[in-house]
Amino acid sequence: MIKLATIPKPDLEQRLQEIPPEPGVYFMRDATDRILYIGKSKKLRSRVRSYFRDGDRHTPRIAMMVRQVAEIEFIVTDSEAEALALEANLIKQHQPHFNVLLKDDKKYPYVLITWSEDYPRILLTRNRRLGKGKDKYYGPYTDAHLLRNVLYTIKRTFPLRQRPQPLFKDRPCLNYDLGRCPGVCQNLIAPIDYRQTVEKVAMIFQGRTGELIETLTAQMQKAAENLDFEQAGAIRDRIHNLTALNAEQKVALSNDTVSRDAIALAADLKIAAVQLFQIRAGKLVGRLGYTAEVQSLAEAVTATEISQTSDAELGAILQRVLEEHYQAADPVEIPLEILVQYPLPDGEMLASYLSDRKGRKVTLITPQRQLKAELIEMVEKNAQHELARLQRQSERNLGALEDLAEILNLPELPHRIEGFDISHIQGSNAVASQVVFIDGLPAKQHYRHYKIQNPDITTGHSDDYASHAEIARRRFRKYAGGVNTDDANFPDVVMIDGGKGQLSAVMKVLEEMNLADKMCIVSLAKQREEIFLPNESLPLPTDAEQAGVQLLRRVRDESHRFAITFHRQQRAVKQTRSYLDDIAGLGSHRQKQLLAHFHSIDYIRAASVEDLAKAPGIGQQIATDIYSYFHPQ
Repeated sequence: MIKLATIPKPDLEQRLQEIPPEPGVYFMRDATDRILYIGKSKKLRSRVRSYFRDGDRHTPRIAMMVRQVAEIEFIVTDSEAEALALEANLIKQHQPHFNVLLKDDKKYPYVLITWSEDYPRILLTRNRRLGKGKDKYYGPYTDAHLLRNVLYTIKRTFPLRQRPQPLFKDRPCLNYDLGRCPGVCQNLIAPIDYRQTVEKVAMIFQGRTGELIETLTAQMQKAAENLDFEQAGAIRDRIHNLTALNAEQKVALSNDTVSRDAIALAADLKIAAVQLFQIRAGKLVGRLGYTAEVQSLAEAVTATEISQTSDAELGAILQRVLEEHYQAADPVEIPLEILVQYPLPDGEMLASYLSDRKGRKVTLITPQRQLKAELIEMVEKNAQHELARLQRQSERNLGALEDLAEILNLPELPHRIEGFDISHIQGSNAVASQVVFIDGLPAKQHYRHYKIQNPDITTGHSDDYASHAEIARRRFRKYAGGVNTDDANFPDVVMIDGGKGQLSAVMKVLEEMNLADKMCIVSLAKQREEIFLPNESLPLPTDAEQAGVQLLRRVRDESHRFAITFHRQQRAVKQTRSYLDDIAGLGSHRQKQLLAHFHSIDYIRAASVEDLAKAPGIGQQIATDIYSYFHPQ
């Protein structure tokens, strides 16, 4: 049960007195009603009042936040665990400036198990938005190469679904004959039996490989006792592969039967690289990585301030990582012991929450000596290597931006670069792409694609100049006349894929909208990687291999990839729909049902009237019409 209350508008002291001494979540808002900070506490009153006591010493980040507070809200919850879970969800939703925000830079891969499907798939992905409600993510894993080897071994050890769509309509593919797939496409295995196999695979990503080996050993012995030697041999081979998979680094601790995680980080004034080692029965079974922005250290202006605030701030980062990681984990994945590099600001609350979920006591330890401290040092050393890699990447990006600014004679480094490209085949299915790079890195959340609407561009008649002009007008029409050009989404540099002709077409549109002088417009020709500026007959004197040109090439290549991918999707949809649209009584909804059932036009064409009638939403009469369309007399 959650109760929401907004503290009324009287003075701050009066509002503080109205906060109850109960567990919950609190919001700090500024005078413009913007959420500054979201926090949790097992006693709301004492926690919120602590921000406004004169004697309390705050970090620069918190001190700056407190000076801006004009309104406080709170949500009362029934328990500390409920407050912790609610806080994490609200931070993800609102992304307050003064909270520790983990960066989702898609650098590390996840394993996704699609439990929402009758026959779950096991996928490698860098996008946590792919899955549905019941799907489960594991990771992120820092070693993508090792993870791919693990997936390869798993798919050779367990009979699993190998393809997202069946290869044949009425028979399984070669994977079934090789024993690598149990015939999912033809329903040769019941969903409940198949899910039991996937549950065993999930144990590997939960760090329970040793437990899985024990389970399989018992099954092998039982099969041998029942004289089912073929089954016993298959299980033996699985145990052998899993044993080889599990023969990884041994972590020397005195008690190697305890499951534990160890977390540490390394940070500079901008970013923190976090490493979390998963240790089960003395073996390192997983190494996960996170990155987070370090706002408070950048705000501290002296070395003394940094030393005084870093432990508290870095502990807050570790707590944020642990909260997000364990909220997405199953209770069986939570270890009994968690080693942390710095004390956590709400460690007691987190330990209570994890103990409730685990059903056993979970201990948080900040080790100071001996073997556990050495383990934290090892994790920190790995975090330092990752931080150094991030710093090198940042330096390369900065160098490329500086070189590009010099090439284009920009007054400052370009923050937002947009790239545009057109894709079609002789005018058919013409589309355009818009990609965005922020500080030299792709920002895929800002990508857009367009369908060309010009009626003169049809099959057999293409016009890249008119297409680019249309997209420029559609992209920048809300800024026409120079309105709101200080918007964060207004670009510093616009890159057109093409030569002088495409650039001239775009400039004509922007001049009509009084935007030509508000941004830097360039085109990049493919063959010689030449950069053209408006009203210049010759390209800029650049080297194709210099850093700034390479950055523009990355933008160009990404816009081309994004455009051609969307074009292929549209072409495939049109080719599929072109047949079904001609069948009377087969509307859009029924077309989707038919394709979902048969997966392709070829299967529909080969189906009998009886098979067609079995598809959802397809009756006997429509089935007859479909069959007659593909088999005219």
